[in-house]
Amino acid sequence: MRNPGPRTTVSLPAFCEGRMAASPLRLGPEKLFEMPAVLGRLSRYQSTSQAFAEVLRLPKQQLRKLLYPLQEVERYLVPDGRQDLHLRIFNPSLEDIARAESVFKATERNRIDYVSSAIRKDHAPDLPRPEVCFIGRSNVGKSSLIKALFSLAPEVEVRISKTPGHTKKMNFFKVGKHFTVVDMPGYGYRAPEDFADMVETYLKERSNLRRTFLLVDSVVGIQKTDNIAIEMCEEFALPYVIVLTKIDKSSKGHLLKQVLEIQKYVNTKTQGCFPQLFAVSTVTFSGIHLLRCFIANVTGNLDLTN
Repeated sequence: MRNPGPRTTVSLPAFCEGRMAASPLRLGPEKLFEMPAVLGRLSRYQSTSQAFAEVLRLPKQQLRKLLYPLQEVERYLVPDGRQDLHLRIFNPSLEDIARAESVFKATERNRIDYVSSAIRKDHAPDLPRPEVCFIGRSNVGKSSLIKALFSLAPEVEVRISKTPGHTKKMNFFKVGKHFTVVDMPGYGYRAPEDFADMVETYLKERSNLRRTFLLVDSVVGIQKTDNIAIEMCEEFALPYVIVLTKIDKSSKGHLLKQVLEIQKYVNTKTQGCFPQLFAVSTVTFSGIHLLRCFIANVTGNLDLTN
């Protein structure tokens, strides 16, 4: 594995080249919490789910915590300690998030379903649409996260087990004609014997792969096996994102500590990692809407408002 060396300051366009199309990003969420005006504008989007409409009626602080969980953590930092955190690079408006919900909502015209499984890349279905995959240690919560992302399509069967290493194959799910989601086997404990050949070949050769989501347990942080996965993504020059899972199990202080440590790791030891961390909880649903919006954006299915 190559050593990527120190990270230099990288502008957003550098992350929008190659497999990711450039899209306008909207900053400044403070104005997004003028609820009456926002609700009025969102009423124009007939595809906005009823569930998200209810979310918008939450108290401001609770809404911010649900939609932007790491920005909630940011307020516990002294001003000088925030400069190395990249929490607002991808910072969509509520209208953007609402439009992304329609991509993940199952309808007669937007069918969301399991496609097939594969143990080798050459067994994978030939799907022309953009693809995103989720990788991580065994029991980090990959299948649980995918199930949460598909909560607007409850008929989709995503098998979840409390036993580490339950997922043994690459599982493919189609999201209408928009993109494909791939649930990869976990690495580490009880990983399939052919894990390296299966996953490395897929990551290296899958031409329509737009983004790899590398899941890290927020309770324990980056482990040795995570380092190997990160080095693999770097070696193959893959655009990838680190997603912190199970944030409901971490105290605010512990989560902040992990965020600072992992952000420093990303800033100094990676080149292909998107500089902004995403944090999620499949229990409280924190961060799920934001991650949906990001996926819709990087697969070319959502242009953010100016």
